[in-house]
Amino acid sequence: MEQYHRYQQWKKGDVCLDEESHPFVFVCEKTGYCKRARLKLLFLVLLSFISFSFILVPLSSHLLLLFLFYIHLVLMMKGLFLYQMYMLLFVPLYLMDQFAVIEEAFDQISVNNGNDEIFQHEKRRPYTRKWEKSVMDTIDELDLVSKGENSGIHQKCDVKHDVPAVFFSTGGYTGNLYHYFNDGILPLYITSQHFNKKIVFVILEYHDWWISKYENILPHLTEYPIIDFRGDKRTHCLPEAIVGLKIHDELTINASLMGRNKTIRDFRDMLDEAYLPRIRGLIQEEMIEEKRDLKKPEVVIIARNDSRAILNEDLLVKMAENIGFQVEVLRPQRTTELAKIYRSLNSSDVMIGVHGAAMTHFLFMRPDSAFIQIIPLGTVWAADTYYGQPAVKLGLKYIGYKILPQESSLYNEYEKSDPVLMDPDSEQQRMGVHKKDLP
Repeated sequence: MEQYHRYQQWKKGDVCLDEESHPFVFVCEKTGYCKRARLKLLFLVLLSFISFSFILVPLSSHLLLLFLFYIHLVLMMKGLFLYQMYMLLFVPLYLMDQFAVIEEAFDQISVNNGNDEIFQHEKRRPYTRKWEKSVMDTIDELDLVSKGENSGIHQKCDVKHDVPAVFFSTGGYTGNLYHYFNDGILPLYITSQHFNKKIVFVILEYHDWWISKYENILPHLTEYPIIDFRGDKRTHCLPEAIVGLKIHDELTINASLMGRNKTIRDFRDMLDEAYLPRIRGLIQEEMIEEKRDLKKPEVVIIARNDSRAILNEDLLVKMAENIGFQVEVLRPQRTTELAKIYRSLNSSDVMIGVHGAAMTHFLFMRPDSAFIQIIPLGTVWAADTYYGQPAVKLGLKYIGYKILPQESSLYNEYEKSDPVLMDPDSEQQRMGVHKKDLP
């Protein structure tokens, strides 16, 4: 029998060998911890479209420059064109209780991926988006096997844990930063933070790239090695098991549901701690490679080259530089190291970008910074719900710029009076396009 030691951060070149000698079984033996919270259905219909007033309050000693930049931006927007290849409809879905606690536990639980005899069991897919059947159908199922105290079955423990475990999947939506944080890292923080890192993470659909991508964050959530459920064939004995993650709302935390009234700012503080060591290294590299003008306020433009590109990006950069900003244009890729993006945005005063999953990067900005989101046709509700409101809760100064029809590339593809330009939301509903919860 072995005891798990504290989490050792994954590093490039490390090799983890799985033991194949035993079927992987989790046994929950401690009856006092076993609880079960049933999911509730809460049908929410959000039908209002919110028009943002521009918000800009003192950010720093550079207030005047920020204000001038905003004025210039609004003027420049009159000549801004967005390349918008397709239209998306955003209308509310029927959702499960957005504050649902997705937990499963029994007096004695065996979580079994072998062929042992089953006495009583349920199946669960430990993924947060319970309201989206299409993606839930792609998630691996977990067999929860309940055995009575007098069943006569006793499991031998290859690894005995003295802390709880949480089971979750890293499947579902991939390649989308919004879902990585909204459906993954943030719910993982919500579910596990009150254990003060005294918890074991067990991952279904384990991916090495996921571990690598969040290698800075994970040691701040757990002290223990992360377990590959399908790959590890040993029997693990646990005092408590939680299946699935808690989710509150879009990229945010409901403090009333958290121990010690934790908020999204506490999550942001955790990110600061997680990335600080790596950022120090990046700063040293920057001092060698180039000299940054620390006297100028910084603006970061999150750029795209696909369906929502800023066609006059060069003019935007030139204008910002002319009024006194230091400008950095970021083009994040799936393989881009998050610490490098965090470094840029954490030191910036303003972030500008076109609505889309990349706007999730606002989580990397300091409270009181400014976030300017350019909102294409037909995306007002989504831009507000997924990024605008959460940014305000984080303490950012949010500005939503809704483009005019003539500022979209669609203006050259349709008649000027076409509903696609004049009333895109109604037109999408008429066409029977259904919104998916995929920003």
